[in-house]
Amino acid sequence: MRICKSLAIVAGLSALAACGDTLGEQALYGAGAGAGTAAILDGNVAAGAALGAGANVLYCQQNPGKC
Repeated sequence: MRICKSLAIVAGLSALAACGDTLGEQALYGAGAGAGTAAILDGNVAAGAALGAGANVLYCQQNPGKC
């Protein structure tokens, strides 16, 4: 089970690397990654989506050349 959770975390973080070209796409991709990771880990999906959206937008805005 621990390996499954580790893989889910890695998959969620990898999905955040797909930034998107616009602010809306960045939020959408991040929300999807966060919600998916939370669902796999039996967490709060809404909180995961909000956290993922915010994290992806913040990352992409701070590092535009890496997206």
